[in-house]
Amino acid sequence: MASVMGLLEERETAARVRVEELQAEADRILAELGVAEAVLERRAIARAELAEALATGDDVADPPRLEVRDPAPAAHVVKAPSPGRR
Repeated sequence: MASVMGLLEERETAARVRVEELQAEADRILAELGVAEAVLERRAIARAELAEALATGDDVADPPRLEVRDPAPAAHVVKAPSPGRR
């Protein structure tokens, strides 16, 4: 006849195996979810880019140019002589 402690150990082992199986399945599903989310994001970006391009009617060969402004003139800094230096 099996001891009560032995029966509890068997049940604990079976529960541990089930947890490990479920953890492995969860890891697999999370990895697959990450790939699916990346695909969804790329497709959403592609659709938004296409909609923007069609709405503006810009020629692809002539992309919009950024306006570049001259930077502000640099301030002229005059250093006072430090004590002990001439």
